[in-house]
Amino acid sequence: MHLPTAGLLIIKDRKLLLAYSKNKNCFYLPGGKIDKNETALQALRREIEEELNIPLHENELNYYTHISAPAYGEINGTVMEQDCFLVNKIVEPIASAEIGELRYFTLKEYLSQPQTAPGAVKVLEILKEDNLVD
Repeated sequence: MHLPTAGLLIIKDRKLLLAYSKNKNCFYLPGGKIDKNETALQALRREIEEELNIPLHENELNYYTHISAPAYGEINGTVMEQDCFLVNKIVEPIASAEIGELRYFTLKEYLSQPQTAPGAVKVLEILKEDNLVD
């Protein structure tokens, strides 16, 4: 099964912002599932307003990459298909009730976490390769 999603990349001091989901006990990329009849950008804007209290306009988001990875916390065999977008303005995220914590990570710091989401690892590897994060 394929799960279409959209994720937001907020980079600060060469680290990527990840959100801790109370439901999944893991840090993951902010964003979420794309609903039927919704574009990736529409889904991302909706999810980011819900999770991080940041209203975004489509012109404030730049497509960065697409990743495919096992979907963390979903039925075994589910593959997350995620379009990732960089935000091109300074934002101050504020965690919503479903988010336990917001934290910025390097790839090495994230890999030391007790639980890691395969998609977050993959995007951090790409960002490190492109010299955007440490």
